[in-house]
Amino acid sequence: MPATGAWQPDVLGADYQQLTIPLGPDPDGQGDVVATLVRYTPAQAPTATKAVLYVHGFTDYFFQEHLAEHLAAQGYAFYALDLRKCGRSTRKGQTPHFVSDLALYDAELNRSLKIIREETGLPLLIMAHSTGGLVTSLWLNRLNGTGGTRAQGITGLMLNSPWFDLQGPSYYRSVGTAVLEGLGRLRAFARLPLGEASTYGDSLHRSVSGEWDYNLDWKPLTGFPVHAGWLRAIRRGHLRLHQGLDIGAPSLILRSKVTKFMRKYGPAADVSDVVLDVQQIQRWSGCLGERTNIVPIEGARHDVFLSSEQPRTAAFKELDSWLEWLATAPEAGA
Repeated sequence: MPATGAWQPDVLGADYQQLTIPLGPDPDGQGDVVATLVRYTPAQAPTATKAVLYVHGFTDYFFQEHLAEHLAAQGYAFYALDLRKCGRSTRKGQTPHFVSDLALYDAELNRSLKIIREETGLPLLIMAHSTGGLVTSLWLNRLNGTGGTRAQGITGLMLNSPWFDLQGPSYYRSVGTAVLEGLGRLRAFARLPLGEASTYGDSLHRSVSGEWDYNLDWKPLTGFPVHAGWLRAIRRGHLRLHQGLDIGAPSLILRSKVTKFMRKYGPAADVSDVVLDVQQIQRWSGCLGERTNIVPIEGARHDVFLSSEQPRTAAFKELDSWLEWLATAPEAGA
């Protein structure tokens, strides 16, 4: 099924375009679904010598223009994907971010890969944040098992605070997950009573305590509701990761140095991960299977590239250093 029409103007302005990717009927029964590929094409960008595809997390979509600008300045043709039912891809009557199986995302990831390869023919870096880090790791593992990621031109994976385990008390990961398996199968769209907290959103959005501007319909301050079938899919993804993957490319994982779970916003929310347990990220990153470099960033938020200026600068410095190594690594030319 081809993409819909030509590239169209995007909400981010003149240097951005979007392409709708129709995916057909939703396997989860919510009508036809689409994904949206975004590209950054500034007139003054250096000639691209490689490409990057960015994938967002839960309660998220692509809006990080400074990330696109930074990578374009490093010689990357920048693309970002809003997954089905997320951000630009949201359609009336659909449950935001809901999928019953993370492998369903392979459809839009594979299509995006094909489009980028056809447009650029360049080596491709995958970047992802939070839930997107889990999704892309599992995808690359499957892709590597059917012909190899390097055969697809994928040279590396850069993860920004990937969601590699369920945070909270240990019984969430044992008894709670067992209960969720049945509930998620029988009542997939049941909302879980997790409560609402705007701590992270308040730390980010400029309408409250942050410096960033984005669409609050696509990324609400309190986050979207969590449904049983979706969290079941996440836990199944975690289990597969914990068994060990082989993503077929080296990876860089950036994370905050500390976690601070908070129900209300306070200054600590600006210098810590208030969403995920960073020790879980540290523990499970070795399951990716290839050479892995894990770097804690002092004072970083959950999205390290949405941190305040000093840790954000440190994160970009670590990224650039790793990209320089990646460009000369033996694997990069394989």
